[in-house]
Amino acid sequence: MSHRLWAYSANGFTERPLHEALGLIKAAGYGGVELLADAPHWLPTTFSDPSWSAHPLSSSVMSAREVRARLDELGLWVSNVNGNTAMLCWPRWMPETIFEPALSHPDASVRARRLDLMYALLDWAKEVGAPRVSVTSGRCPGGCPPEEGIKHFAESLALLCERADQLNLELSVEYEPGLLIERWVELRALIERVDHPRLGANLDLGHARCAGEDPIEAIYGLAGRIWSVHIEDIKGRKHFHLVPGQGDMDLKGALGALDAVGYTGPLTVELYTYAQTQEGGDERAAREALTHLMSL
Repeated sequence: MSHRLWAYSANGFTERPLHEALGLIKAAGYGGVELLADAPHWLPTTFSDPSWSAHPLSSSVMSAREVRARLDELGLWVSNVNGNTAMLCWPRWMPETIFEPALSHPDASVRARRLDLMYALLDWAKEVGAPRVSVTSGRCPGGCPPEEGIKHFAESLALLCERADQLNLELSVEYEPGLLIERWVELRALIERVDHPRLGANLDLGHARCAGEDPIEAIYGLAGRIWSVHIEDIKGRKHFHLVPGQGDMDLKGALGALDAVGYTGPLTVELYTYAQTQEGGDERAAREALTHLMSL
């Protein structure tokens, strides 16, 4: 498995400054990192809620130049810039709004706010040397039929693809149970609808499992348009990211399927569920995950 490109998502270290998080990811044995384009690691002043200014990590937010210098210092490459959430737009105590403002929202002004945020994110991703950016659809709000939301989302993505093309970046959509786009067949249809070569999937294998799908089927179904992969373990179908080896997913089979479809991109371990554990639990999760995955 030496050919695999292992990365770790910085959202597993949101209780630490990004500067420190990057060092811990390198120390855990990873060659790459997925950067979190959200609070507390990324806080563009034009979008962040004023309440974030009181966050203990607000003073440690790094500029794009500083991030790139730190990456170069550690010899880390970037697997993805994770723009799935937008907590920076809201007070810290409102997790229900984590995906809003969404690109699928029925209110054009809401969509415009997220588009502006995504444009800034794409520019930042280019500055730090990232190859791609991911985003989700947001939820399906009451009063807006799914078909209408998908139409809005597709139109928003078409605009973002044009900017991504100008910057030579890939744009990927991550589906998730409970969101407007929550299954691989829906994502495949969306990719075909937008019909832009820059648009693909950030396939989260655990999300496929939680959605009642076979992750291996999702891999084959999205083959050729998978730009990046999130990997973690899941027990049953509960949406709680576990350290690989602690759930009951067939991760070895999934890795084999990725090989079979010719996927050679990054595999990013995503364990944000351990970010708030005490006494170095976030570090242990990162180390144990890679040890198990390398043993498969």
